[in-house]
Amino acid sequence: MGTQIFCTDCHNSDDNREFGGVGPNGPHGSKWTHLLERRYEFSQAPGPGQRVTNLYPNPDLTVNGPYAMCGKCHSLTSIVQNTSWSQHSIHINAGFSCSTCHTAHGIAGRNGNVSGDRLVDFDLNIVAPNGGMPIAYNGSTKTCALVCHEVTHNANGTVGAVLPHSGVNPRH
Repeated sequence: MGTQIFCTDCHNSDDNREFGGVGPNGPHGSKWTHLLERRYEFSQAPGPGQRVTNLYPNPDLTVNGPYAMCGKCHSLTSIVQNTSWSQHSIHINAGFSCSTCHTAHGIAGRNGNVSGDRLVDFDLNIVAPNGGMPIAYNGSTKTCALVCHEVTHNANGTVGAVLPHSGVNPRH
């Protein structure tokens, strides 16, 4: 890919000629959801802030794995080695897909507290607000303010457990 990412860099036939297959180039059909060229799985949770269902413990990081679409441009091996963020590996192995924290289509600007750094824009089906604070990410400190996987994440980098009966309220 060049300096721009086009829709068809991701939304493409899973068997297109451009990348060595025999099928048509472009989004003319794919065995993967959203007409993606490669496999990409989304995290699942019963509700925002609740425990994520781990469908892929120690996921396959090859072109056949659950995050192959991201691996087209990003080194998944480097990511799970925590080279860009010290918590990547533990979150990925706990079942978090890239889309829990990152958007593939740019930052929509719905939240003034999300910087857009590294395309951080949380999946609101997975994360919840931490008390009265807006869901936020600080790119310089690499910290979040939110509730996810039944854990409160505070803007200062500390984390705490969630009361079992509440689902999203922090323990005091």
